[in-house]
Amino acid sequence: MRGQVVKDIVKILQDSKSHNISKATTRQLSTVPFLGKGLPESVTIVDVGPRDGLQNESQKISTDDKVQLIEMLADAGVPVVEATSFVSKKWVPQLADAAEVLGRIQRHGGTRYPVLAPNMKGAENALAAGAKEIAIFTAASEAFNQKNLNCSVEESLRKFDDVVALAKRESVAVRGYVSCVVGCPIQGYVPPQDAARVAQALDQMGCYEVSLGDTIGVGTPASVAAMFDAIIKYVPVSRLAAHMHDTYGQALANILTALQMGVSVIDSSVAGLGGCPYAKGATGNVATEDVVYMLHGFGIKTGIDMEKLLDASAFITGVLGGRKNNSRAAEALLKKRVQ
Repeated sequence: MRGQVVKDIVKILQDSKSHNISKATTRQLSTVPFLGKGLPESVTIVDVGPRDGLQNESQKISTDDKVQLIEMLADAGVPVVEATSFVSKKWVPQLADAAEVLGRIQRHGGTRYPVLAPNMKGAENALAAGAKEIAIFTAASEAFNQKNLNCSVEESLRKFDDVVALAKRESVAVRGYVSCVVGCPIQGYVPPQDAARVAQALDQMGCYEVSLGDTIGVGTPASVAAMFDAIIKYVPVSRLAAHMHDTYGQALANILTALQMGVSVIDSSVAGLGGCPYAKGATGNVATEDVVYMLHGFGIKTGIDMEKLLDASAFITGVLGGRKNNSRAAEALLKKRVQ
């Protein structure tokens, strides 16, 4: 059967007038047996570029440029743009202007702008700045928590009780992040049940959604499937998101695996911004452009205008001094603009 599928795809591409994937060709590809089986009709993209992508940049990025990037992503139809982070200015100086950024955004009605607020002080500052949605984070790895948060997984979860309670009182939604869901830079392999335990705790705490992060990008479709299989026994798949890193070139394959298991929310970063701090020189966050290109190829709706997304991608790489774009799709499509 798969051999015939390949022949069908080749015929579709040969019949097209060019190598551009037209809307008609996309519709044909999405109807090919096997490829689109079990995939959702639509996917929500959460672009974490303005926060997760920029936070470790050594080059100072102006508030104006941060706001413009956020607004360009919203204008492109990205439904959720993680705008900034209310953390210590000492530890993340790049995002010291969090309140100003959040206050200056010209909000689009169809876009949400969550912010990271990992502790009580951050949550209070975020709410004072007008945040309507916050995010908290912990890890599935005990070793990672001890080294980076100076506490156990259980202790880190208890610290969120007051944050979530405050958010509930103020009618502010809370999203939970779990890092190191399949692998840890310290302990190595992370058992699926460890990730499931933490995800369940965040869900029961009141997080409307739990984003599962392959922080060091070591996951494969097999390990990612095992991780999701363990978690969906305790948390409805409708309340889960996939946050994949591309360090080993597995992000799109892992995202496809997540989609086939029922996940319909994907975290990504414009231009693939945000490197993996545990693998020098390696790529980190999967590029939004690559994810959208794949999804549209399956005929999956995202509500995102690729051309406007490319504008945002070109803008931020320009701000960063002509930085090489970490999106393969963006690199190829932007080159076509100048041909």
